[in-house]
Amino acid sequence: MGNCLDSSAKVDTAQSSHATSAACICCLCYNELFLPLPGSGVPKFSIRTDRSSAPSSRAIQSFSDKSNTSSEILSSPNLKALNFNELKNSTRNFHPDSFLGEGGFGYVFKGWIDEYNFSATKPGSGMAVAVKKLKSERFQGHKKWLTEVNYFGQLHHPNLVKLIGYCLEGENRLLVYQFMPKGSLENHLFKREPQPLSWEIRIKVATGAARGLCFLHEAKSPVIYRRLTAKSDVYSFGVVLLELLSGRRVVDRTKVDTQQILVDWAIPYLRDKRQLFRIMDTKLEGQYPQKGAYTVATLALKCLSTEAKFRPKMVEVLTTLEQLVNSKKTRFVI
Repeated sequence: MGNCLDSSAKVDTAQSSHATSAACICCLCYNELFLPLPGSGVPKFSIRTDRSSAPSSRAIQSFSDKSNTSSEILSSPNLKALNFNELKNSTRNFHPDSFLGEGGFGYVFKGWIDEYNFSATKPGSGMAVAVKKLKSERFQGHKKWLTEVNYFGQLHHPNLVKLIGYCLEGENRLLVYQFMPKGSLENHLFKREPQPLSWEIRIKVATGAARGLCFLHEAKSPVIYRRLTAKSDVYSFGVVLLELLSGRRVVDRTKVDTQQILVDWAIPYLRDKRQLFRIMDTKLEGQYPQKGAYTVATLALKCLSTEAKFRPKMVEVLTTLEQLVNSKKTRFVI
């Protein structure tokens, strides 16, 4: 959450806003980057990080919700109940300089806490965390907050960003997630970086995120977050695959009319191996294997099927990506 590119792509359960891909619930995170490196079924692949949208301390007023108590929270040995004042101090009173982004129903701030007693520490010391504070204007947000606590407080997986704890004090509702220091997939794909993501890293990011989603879908009690379904997650994942192939946003109003909607523009090229190069990210400078790219394009096309029943399961998506990672198709045979 917060910034998220850490060791093997992770699904960020903390940033649940409409992100890079149309309906994703997860954010990708990756760690095997040459630099510090998300944006559904459970997280979304990006969040807005424009500091101009950071709320002032006055804007983050609490709301009253007397009907809900801590008894609604499921017990978990690894989930900590945290103190509001400590979290407030850890983010320097939710200072704009600590602002990371805006999720589906909360503002996200970077904070620093002691990793043993969870008290606030000075910036740069202790453990960095991403603190999400429920938006005051959304009374219904308590239900979503409680859902996140109870779902992700029980789930542990290498490709899921860890929920460390929560705060339920009076009117305050906060969630504290593992901080991913290497930035969001969105930043590395769409913003000018000194070194763009290589083909291998893009495939590893996709594979790690697929593992996280597969875990959520295949759990004994599958986690289908909010109103989305497993099949809508698969569609969203297909959109993310398109983003990884093309280096383009889902919607880009700076493009000519026929190229503004990524899915509409790209699908015809996904079907033709000889035309696929037309949608490939120019920042790759041709450094990708044609067969591997076509495999990903074909997989994206299946995920983007207009009829949900024809979309593959995430376990099938994961199998395809893992085979690709382990095959010669990932090498630079152009």
